[in-house]
Amino acid sequence: MTSEPGRRERVKAERRELILRVARELAEAEGWDAVTTRRLSERIEYSQPVLYSHFANKDAIIAAVAEQGVAELAVAIEQARRAHVEPYPLLRAVADAYLGFAEANPALYDAMFTLDVGLRFARPDSPPVLREAFGQFAAAFEAVIQDPAAIGTFTEVGWAALHGLATLTRAGRLADGQHDARVDLLVQRLLA
Repeated sequence: MTSEPGRRERVKAERRELILRVARELAEAEGWDAVTTRRLSERIEYSQPVLYSHFANKDAIIAAVAEQGVAELAVAIEQARRAHVEPYPLLRAVADAYLGFAEANPALYDAMFTLDVGLRFARPDSPPVLREAFGQFAAAFEAVIQDPAAIGTFTEVGWAALHGLATLTRAGRLADGQHDARVDLLVQRLLA
């Protein structure tokens, strides 16, 4: 027999996940401006006070969605990284995984890396999921960097380059038909 406190906690966790799922779906369909506590409460059929019992405000919802996205990206990077040993295919697979994730999840990507919801990477007090994702990037770049003291900075520069490609591509600011050439050039430079 399930204890009542255990059941309550499970129901609360399921309701929290429902809020996050619906917020993410709404954002992917209409953008983050369309995600309001009123619309969320209507869609999940719970009152706004119920939403506020889980999240302090809209930014807290976006931050929680962003953390889920970071965890998903970390898995994608780890899978790409573990599928290759040689440096070029390894970095190319990681770059493709990152850019593919950004393209497939534009609103989620915005929540993770564009909107300011208070998530900070590379800090001692960063949430564990952020440290794990950064660690997956660093593990990929360790294959090409000789100086262990430089891995953090190298990882940030590689990540920034990928973010720039993802953002500029999505905004239509780069020449058509050159995606593979850009990614190849980036990987070659990272290996140099």
